[in-house]
Amino acid sequence: MNRSPSPEISEGNDQDYPDFAQYHQQYSNQHELPGNWSPRPAPPPPGNYGFPRSEVEVKPYFGGPGTTVPVGAEEASIRSNGPETNLRRTLEEKHVNMIGFSMALGVGLFLSSGKVIYLAGPGLAVLAYLLMGTLMWSALACMAEMTALFPVKGPTFEFARRFIDESVGYASAWMLWFSYVIVVAAELAAITEIFRSQVPDDYLEAQGYPDRPLEWSSGVTTSPAVWVGIFLVIMIVINLLPVRRYGQMEYIFGSLKLVLLVTFILINTILNARQRYHDSRFWTYESPLGFAQQDGMVVTSQVTLHGSTSTFVALWTAMVTSFFSLMGWDVILLTAPENRDLARDETIKMSTRKITLRVMLLYALAVFTVGLNVPANDAQLRNLTLNGVGGGSTSVFVLAAIREHVVGFPHFLNGFYVFSACTTGIASLYSASRILHAIASLRDAWPSYAWAEAFRSRLERTHFGVPMNSVVVSWLLGFLAFLSTKPESSQILGRMTIIAATATLIVYAVNSYTFILFYKEINKAACGFRDDDLNLTPEMRFQYDRENKRQYPYRSHLQWLRALYSLVFCLLMILFQGWRTLVDPVSGEDFVASYIGIPIFLVISAAYFVKTRGFRPSGWHRRAQKLAGLEAIGPVLATDPYSIPPCQACGMRHRRGRLVLLRKEGVTKQKGIAILEWLWVWVKL
Repeated sequence: MNRSPSPEISEGNDQDYPDFAQYHQQYSNQHELPGNWSPRPAPPPPGNYGFPRSEVEVKPYFGGPGTTVPVGAEEASIRSNGPETNLRRTLEEKHVNMIGFSMALGVGLFLSSGKVIYLAGPGLAVLAYLLMGTLMWSALACMAEMTALFPVKGPTFEFARRFIDESVGYASAWMLWFSYVIVVAAELAAITEIFRSQVPDDYLEAQGYPDRPLEWSSGVTTSPAVWVGIFLVIMIVINLLPVRRYGQMEYIFGSLKLVLLVTFILINTILNARQRYHDSRFWTYESPLGFAQQDGMVVTSQVTLHGSTSTFVALWTAMVTSFFSLMGWDVILLTAPENRDLARDETIKMSTRKITLRVMLLYALAVFTVGLNVPANDAQLRNLTLNGVGGGSTSVFVLAAIREHVVGFPHFLNGFYVFSACTTGIASLYSASRILHAIASLRDAWPSYAWAEAFRSRLERTHFGVPMNSVVVSWLLGFLAFLSTKPESSQILGRMTIIAATATLIVYAVNSYTFILFYKEINKAACGFRDDDLNLTPEMRFQYDRENKRQYPYRSHLQWLRALYSLVFCLLMILFQGWRTLVDPVSGEDFVASYIGIPIFLVISAAYFVKTRGFRPSGWHRRAQKLAGLEAIGPVLATDPYSIPPCQACGMRHRRGRLVLLRKEGVTKQKGIAILEWLWVWVKL
C-alpha cells in the first residue's frame, strides 16, 4: 500500500519529539505497514525529524534497522537493552583508503612476481597483472555499488543472501571468512620463509656480489615457531584496539607501504638507467626473453610446451599466480558500517576507485621496472615447485639488487617484506573478524541448538565497538601458520594461497551474478514496479534511480557488462586455475589444494538449503528477500551538491571527485586551481 510522508513529522519543531523512540512510535502509527515486514519504516524526505539539525547525523546499518537518529541515542539504547552488539562509526575516508592498500600490498607482489616473470617473461608479466587488475576492478565495482547504496554489515555475502538465495549467501560468508583466516596464516608462514631465506653463494659469486653470505643468521638459527608466535601477538593486539585507533595505525602502515613501493620503482629505474652491468636498457625485453620462456613452457619435468600454445599457457598461469597478490580489495566494503559519514565523504566510491587506480598502476610499474634488471631465465627464478612460494632469496627485487651490486639493500628489502606481511595479516584478521561478526548477527546461519546460540551471541557482542570475540576466534585459526615449522613449508604456503584464492574467486563470481539481479531490481524500483513491495511514493523513486547523478552514491557506465565480464572471468579462473595438477605426473595434494574450494562451497550451500527447507522436494523453493527490508537501511544517498555551499576552488556545485569547468570562460586561474584541487582529491592518501 502506498503511503506519503507526514508533514507534521518532517517539518516538526525541534521540541516536538525529544525522544527518538517516541518519534518512531508516532510515525509508525500514522503509516500502515505490510503484515510481513517488521523493521522500522523508511524515514520521510530530508528534514530535521523533530531534532535540532546540530544533533542529527545519518547512521548506517549496524546489525539492526537503522535510520536517521540523534547522536547518542543508539549508545543509550545499547546500555539499557543488554550487551552491546553494534560497531562504531569512527573511520574516515583516509583510514579506509589505507586499510585497503595495506591489505592489497602483502608479500604476493614481492615473492610471487619473480615466478610470474619466469613463467611468461617480463612483458607478459605486466600484462598478466593488468588483466587480473581488470577482474578485481570489475568485481569490486559490483560489490561497491550495492554497498554504497545499502551499507549493510557483511556486504560481501549479505547481497548474495538477499538476491540469489539465503543458502548461497551463508556459504559465501563462510568461504570468505575462511579465505581471510587462511591469508593470516599464509602471511605468517611467509614471514618464517623470509627469515630463513639464504641466497646460494655460487649465485652471488656468479653475479659478482661482494657481500657474502647473504642471509639473516638469527633467522636461520631461530625456530620458525618463535616468529609465528611473536607476530601472532602483534596481529591480535592491534586488532583489539578501538577501531579509530586501528584505522590510524593502518593509515601509517599503508602510507609507508605506498611510499616505499614508489621508492622501489624509482630505484629500479635508476639502476637500469646506469647500464653498468648490461649493454641495453631493455635487454630483458628483447627476444626471446621478453614475452615467453626461451625454451618453451616447462609444465613438469616430463612435459614442455612450445610455440603459441606455450605463450598462451604461460600468460594464463602467470595470471593465476598473480591473483593472490591482488586479493583483498573488498576490505573497503567491510568497513562500511564503521564509516563516519558515507553520505558526505562518499567513502565507498572514492576508496574503491582510488585503490583500483593505485594498485593497477603501481603493480604494473613495479613489475615493469624490476623486469628491466632481472631476466626471465635467472637461475634463482627456476623454481619448478607447482604451488610453492619461496622467501626473499627468490624475490625478483632482491635479485635485482644483487645483479646491480647494491650492498645492504637486500637486507632492507627482507625487512620490508616482513613488515608488509605482518600488516597484511593484520588487515586480513580485521576482515575475518568483521565477516564473522556479521554472520553472528544472523541467527539462521547457525544451528538451532542452545550451545550454538550461546556461541553466536558471544561472537555478536562488541566491546567499545570492537567485536573482540570474533577477533579472537578468527585469530585462533592463524595457528595454522605453525605448519611452517615443517621442512616443506614453501609448498604448504603455496597451497594455502591457492585455497584462499579459489575461495575468493567463488565469492567474487557469486557477487558478480548478484549485481546483475540487483541491477534489475533497482531499475524496477526506479520505474515504479516495486512501489507496493517497498512502500514507495512516486516522489521516493529517485532514491533507486541510477541516472540520478546528483545523489546516487556510486555507479559506473555499463556496470552490468562489467559484472558479466567478472562473472565469466571468475568462473574460468575457478575451473582452470589448477590445470597443471592434471598433467602427468599428477600431484594429488596440489589438485586438492586447487579445487577443494568448489565442493566445500556446494556442500555448505546444500546444507543450508536443507536446513531451512527440509528434505522434501515439495518444500524446496528460492528464499530471496531482494530489496524488501533494505529500505530500513537505505538508500544512503550522497549529499546533494545543491544543498551545500559551492566548491571554493572552482566556484561550482559538484560531488567529490568530479571536475566541473565552464568551457565559455577559456583558460583562467580559477580553472587551474580547480584542476589542482581535483587532482589532490584523487592523489592524497
